[in-house]
Amino acid sequence: MSTQNNSAVNNNKNVWIIITIASLGYFVDIYDLIIFSIVRITSFHDIGVPLDEMRTKGEFVLNMQMGGLLIGGLIWGIIGDKMGRMKVLFGSILMYSLANIANGFVNDVTTYGIIRFIAGIGLAGELGAGITLVSETMHKSKRGYGTMLVASIGVLGALLAYYVSSEYNWRIAYFVGGGMGLLLLLLRFGSLESGLFKKEENTNVKKGDVTMLFSNKERLKRYLNCLCIGLPIWFVVGVLVTQAPEIGKALGAEVELNAGKGVMFTYIGISLGDVLAGLFAQVFKSRKKVVFICQVIIIISSTWYLSSTGITETKFLWLAFFMGLGVGYWATFVTISAEQFGTNLRATVATTAPNFVRGALIPSTILYGYIVDQFGIITAAFVMIFLLSGIAIYSLTQLKESFDKDLNYIEE
Repeated sequence: MSTQNNSAVNNNKNVWIIITIASLGYFVDIYDLIIFSIVRITSFHDIGVPLDEMRTKGEFVLNMQMGGLLIGGLIWGIIGDKMGRMKVLFGSILMYSLANIANGFVNDVTTYGIIRFIAGIGLAGELGAGITLVSETMHKSKRGYGTMLVASIGVLGALLAYYVSSEYNWRIAYFVGGGMGLLLLLLRFGSLESGLFKKEENTNVKKGDVTMLFSNKERLKRYLNCLCIGLPIWFVVGVLVTQAPEIGKALGAEVELNAGKGVMFTYIGISLGDVLAGLFAQVFKSRKKVVFICQVIIIISSTWYLSSTGITETKFLWLAFFMGLGVGYWATFVTISAEQFGTNLRATVATTAPNFVRGALIPSTILYGYIVDQFGIITAAFVMIFLLSGIAIYSLTQLKESFDKDLNYIEE
């Protein structure tokens, strides 16, 4: 009996260690992921970008970062399924930490973009590997609480990013992000691998084979629907909030809207939203219902924001918070993606899905830019948010409920 009690205590201890490691990793990941959106204006001013090129150059750098996330998602996903979840958590944080330190030395937009691309590759591995590790370690009826904690603690990295960038030079802000990552890397030594991965590690089962996602029609449809439910998230953060100065001008705001503050308030909303999404999923015993509610909040808050003629900064910050609540299903989205697939493809899916969604900001901003040129920035934003949320809602109806699903299986 005492042996069983000791085993249970050790297992609980291991679960909390894994949750802590994943949470802190995502904290640093979010800091480094959104630091450019916060320091875009000040850093561009400092390196001599003309005012009329702020939006287009900003989209270039952001798209370079998103492109890196796209490629990195594939790389780290395959490594996660073939070599283990912990290998990803070590390699990815080392890459993006060094890249962010390098970003503190840039003096031109091209170099800025290239280094954000490298950082993007590194940043791609953190969340998917962390969520996969937590999901496979915790009991199936409680894993929603674990992923909720990872995301809600992690997104608070945005608050630190805003604080550091407002108190110190933007170059220092990049150095701080890189330094935190290197410190966290040291804390990860001795961490435990997923038991489900270790069970399949020495078998002949195909692991991390991306072609398996495309060789089966039903599996491909399942994967694409997982991607599509996350489409509105990064458009809200990467365009509606990041381009607040330009959108505010179009709305006739009396003062220039502060994108950095907007991002901070959005991430406060996302942090609370992740907690609420996780709790409501446990209450409803359904992740799909929660994601649908979030889509409704996104549409309502975005419409309110884009209809606010003469918007004040206070109103913008409150609306940024509400939009953050709406896109606060990020962890739930990644968890749904992880739960839809077997152990031999789980890390690949859980890592590629959030990064493909981030990468989808590239075609989204291209289409958005075209509509801006034709009809103006407000109309373009309206069209995009209704289009992306509409796609997300449709895809949600095509997925099976995955709450309380047993994850001890493989894809044949």
